[in-house]
Amino acid sequence: MSWNRKHLLDIESLSAEEITTVLDTATAFKAVGQRAIKKVPALRGKTVVNLFIEPSTRTRISFELAALRLTADVINFTAEASSLKKGETLKDTARNLEALNADIIIIRHRAAGAPHFLARVLNASVINAGDGAHEHPTQALLDAFTIREKKGRIAGLKVTILGDILYSRVARSNIWTLTKLGAKVTLCGPSTLVPKVFERMGCRVTYNVEEAIVDADIINLLRIQHERQRQTMFPSIGEYASLFGVTKDRLKRTRPDVVIMHPGPINRGVEIDSDIADGDRSVILEQVTNGLAVRMASLFLINGGQGPAEVNS
Repeated sequence: MSWNRKHLLDIESLSAEEITTVLDTATAFKAVGQRAIKKVPALRGKTVVNLFIEPSTRTRISFELAALRLTADVINFTAEASSLKKGETLKDTARNLEALNADIIIIRHRAAGAPHFLARVLNASVINAGDGAHEHPTQALLDAFTIREKKGRIAGLKVTILGDILYSRVARSNIWTLTKLGAKVTLCGPSTLVPKVFERMGCRVTYNVEEAIVDADIINLLRIQHERQRQTMFPSIGEYASLFGVTKDRLKRTRPDVVIMHPGPINRGVEIDSDIADGDRSVILEQVTNGLAVRMASLFLINGGQGPAEVNS
């Protein structure tokens, strides 16, 4: 399967074969990261712009390092120090960046659909680094990469996504990725944050955390998205932790080989106990490492790369 997309805007529009191409290419790039010299010249002469209109640490640094590993020139753009603060439109800002010969624009924006809008008005390639509560495709791809690496497959696995589903772009992208690749997805959390409408995406919805985790192969925890909630969706943080937090007692009732995941940042003592986050079942830091390989693969493919065979050629 070759890749012929100019942009990476969402998972919903990707086929299972395209998702697998990204994962296979990321595997090749992870091997590159284990060499003494970790750079490859795949994006030499190209300019990559990190256009982050919403705060980010992990994703922005990961994309920056991925572009540098591919020998691209990188410009980091933050809204707080830009003409956007003076009233300039997103379209004008992006067109000015393109006029400076930007080849790839990576955008994070609080408005759902912002990356799709830029893809329509720019000649540059666009990567969605998170748009509102819509999608976060590279996070879902790195999660799938980590699952495949730990379990050897994705098809047939039972994956529970636990927490704030309603406001989570990570949840939506993960649901699309996992269901397309054949996993069985269960969603769990407060009923105000896990509406039954998600069953239309091919998931099972439950509000019983013990039922959701008892036979799960993967438990992917999501933090409470305070910055996107328009009102209080549950009585208190303490009550959320009591009813839905992954504690030592709850972990005892799970499979002995269950894998614990979290996209970060972690609210320790809320969605997960500290000892579990740092324990041997957690792959949270491995997700960060794998994110670099997945983002290298994403940049490589939208720049015209055709797949893993090209990485070492």
